[in-house]
Amino acid sequence: MKYRCFDHSTETISEIGVGTWQFGGDWGSVSETQALETLQAAVQRGVNFFDTADVYGNGRSESIIGKFLKNSKEKIFVATKIGRFPIPGGAENYTWDHFRQHTENSLKRLGVSRLDLTQLHCIPFDYIRSGEVFDWLHRLQKEGKINYFGVSVETTSEAEYCLDHVDGLASLQVIFNVFRQKPIQKFFKKAQDKKVALIVRLPLSSGILSGKMTHTTRFEPQDHRQYNRDGQAFNVGETFSGIPFEKGIELTEFLKQHIPQGWTLAQMALRWCLDFEAVTTVIPGAKNATQAVENVRASELMPLSGQLHQILERFYQERVEMHIRGAY
Repeated sequence: MKYRCFDHSTETISEIGVGTWQFGGDWGSVSETQALETLQAAVQRGVNFFDTADVYGNGRSESIIGKFLKNSKEKIFVATKIGRFPIPGGAENYTWDHFRQHTENSLKRLGVSRLDLTQLHCIPFDYIRSGEVFDWLHRLQKEGKINYFGVSVETTSEAEYCLDHVDGLASLQVIFNVFRQKPIQKFFKKAQDKKVALIVRLPLSSGILSGKMTHTTRFEPQDHRQYNRDGQAFNVGETFSGIPFEKGIELTEFLKQHIPQGWTLAQMALRWCLDFEAVTTVIPGAKNATQAVENVRASELMPLSGQLHQILERFYQERVEMHIRGAY
């Protein structure tokens, strides 16, 4: 495992982390035992970065991580998120009292005295522009409840706004993968210049870039890849990167022709993300230990060739970009 610096500090985090949305139940059922085994397998291979959110399973994901931390001797950097918890929910979440309460609830579930990183969880852009939420985050820092704060965004314009207007911003979490290349030109250099960490979610485009899905693949009813594939529940970009499922399967057939010998498509897709210096860490989800170990190997592989990067850039421009739906 290789490591990269986080924010302006000397703190380093693994360039492959573990996203834990799946532990909340929105990727099908994952038992607590299975989740703990997944985290353990990742940590044994050098992972020291977990990403979660209070809303994942209404606290279940955080609680599982808390149980893991209690029994682990390794130092793990845990990033969580705030702003979308269903109680009280909606606009009522955006008050100082509820921000503080939700933060304290995350602290309890994780079993820590201070959050390493809390991120605004794709909240409405109007709240970002008003600036009040950042006053609350600074206040939570002063109280010693959080160490760093960042923003998880849906669009490149939101990312650019945060980079230009938010003081003390430590990180941005963005959708970035072979199917979603727009961030490269829009804000990667600015993030580097400002030393803002970039956390990449959906690097495997909800699993399509694993190369293991087919047109006949089916998902459980509670899996967002079933109930949100056309944006019925939330931003369609969070599911298959906004690409229609059937089109995504078709596009992977082209990508499979360019997999380096001995690699998997997932490893090529993760390695592609890591080849950009602006990226601090990628957080693929894993539902079992085998997937976690396979993901980690991308850190150990050589960068992709310049020729392959050119092929994948043209692939995006000529075959993918016109099919992306939702805010981008």
